[in-house]
Amino acid sequence: MSGFHEVSLPLALAFGASGGPMRRTEITMLASGQEVRNTPWAGSRRRYDLGGALRSLDDLHALIAFFEARRGQLHGFRFRDPADWRSRLPGQAPQPTDQALGAGDGTRTAFQLTKTYEPGPHAEVRVIHKPVAGSVRVAVAGVELAAGAFAVDAATGVVTLAAPPAPGAAVSAGFAFDTPVRFDADRLDISFDAFSAGRAVSVALIEILL
Repeated sequence: MSGFHEVSLPLALAFGASGGPMRRTEITMLASGQEVRNTPWAGSRRRYDLGGALRSLDDLHALIAFFEARRGQLHGFRFRDPADWRSRLPGQAPQPTDQALGAGDGTRTAFQLTKTYEPGPHAEVRVIHKPVAGSVRVAVAGVELAAGAFAVDAATGVVTLAAPPAPGAAVSAGFAFDTPVRFDADRLDISFDAFSAGRAVSVALIEILL
């Protein structure tokens, strides 16, 4: 049965990766020449390719071992997107006021981690399911909470506060996160370019929408 393994693809195997978010837009051309554009997707989905970079035989062996342990496409895993893995810019440390999670109502204690892209009328809100353990910082009404005042489910991205925030109090968080993915094929294509080095011709990963 398919499942998700809470393990990360080793960063050494991701060097040279390409890819990013993709969307699906359906375009209908009217007789007038105008277009009608719609999308059946609520949000984007990310796709990556690890192939192309020269690797040592040890690295290729590690890739094969990781692939085999995931049973090819069967089980998902964590992947660190080099361009998008923090609640703010990749080169900046997360701060507890980075991302708005909601507001207190006097009884609610559970808040889902999210990341908002381009805040404003065209904002896109992405649900974050795989935060990096130990990276989450939380604030209520702009004041950071102590580590013991909240708990984080690293498998779902749900933050549970020890006490419900007062009505209207803003809840925010900063964090690092991984993207849940799976292999997009049940085979590996490896080319041996030298006695002690080779390359994976194509190793496609596709985001799992949880």
